[in-house]
Amino acid sequence: MNAELVELGDLDELTRHIGRLCSARDWEALVDLRDRCHRALERGKQLWPAAAHAEYRLALEAPARWAGAVLVPGAGRFAPGPLTEVAASTHTWAELAPCVPRGPLAALTAHERVLRGEDLVGDDRIDTQVLELPLALQPWEPAYPLATYEAERAEFPDVPAVELGTVEATTSAERIDDPEACRALVELVTAWTTESEGRAEAVAVAGDALGALGALGAFSAHGEHSRDRVRLAVVPAGHALAAMAWAAASGGGHGRRRGMAPGRFSAWWAVVALAGRLDEWPLSADAVGESAAALRWYRWDTGAPDTGWSLRVAVEDPDEGLAWALDATDTALDVSRDS
Repeated sequence: MNAELVELGDLDELTRHIGRLCSARDWEALVDLRDRCHRALERGKQLWPAAAHAEYRLALEAPARWAGAVLVPGAGRFAPGPLTEVAASTHTWAELAPCVPRGPLAALTAHERVLRGEDLVGDDRIDTQVLELPLALQPWEPAYPLATYEAERAEFPDVPAVELGTVEATTSAERIDDPEACRALVELVTAWTTESEGRAEAVAVAGDALGALGALGAFSAHGEHSRDRVRLAVVPAGHALAAMAWAAASGGGHGRRRGMAPGRFSAWWAVVALAGRLDEWPLSADAVGESAAALRWYRWDTGAPDTGWSLRVAVEDPDEGLAWALDATDTALDVSRDS
């Protein structure tokens, strides 16, 4: 059956057959079909979508010996999310560890399990240099918004919305040169700006959050009219961390999702950059938590309805009299997945 369907080259029927093999839990046949689809590329048959879907279903549904075997570079390239995150959403690290080839993808898989509550501190099977993050969630960390994968769809929840209050326009504060902090903020949405249709801008000022928003141009609108107010709310450090991790994990409208483990790393990196302590990296977990708590965090928007993806944060360092603001959006829409 596999050979006949590959020769026929009907992607819809191949997808249906993959579903039948998963229902029958015939993983050997599914691997055979995946391999035949890959080899068919050498003969000009464009069956890579079927191969990628087979790898996705193996990572998601198959026992660990099969799921772990597809966690290799290049596999599942067009799946809804990285296979490290997919496999970690339905398998424990104890199940996967003996089956995943050692290397960076194994470490990413372990970190995805950490985000799902596993404490893997001291596990010598994990390369701690890949992300340089603790192998257990810290007491001060938030509940990160985790992806849910199913056979034909995926959901990527955002952090809970916060109630924003309207604030009047203010004059811009003096911009200062802080390339490391601004770069760390903008790099939270690298996938939006390099792989999709997103844009991002960050500024640093000597002043407060409103001054940073003024310097960012938050009170200016395109066209004939200026905007004389924005909506703003103070949020806990944990909320800001979760929002930054969500954005960094996401691919936006058309970019490739990176996964929540890299998202967590990018959020930690942004905290350390804003605290001016990148030269001390890697910091202890307690030091990162203390740095996050010492800053004052805000979410903001323009009051206009958002389409697509957005991350708008402002941050103050009350002790140093500094502030930063980020405006990142990706209005590209991708109707093929919930992201």
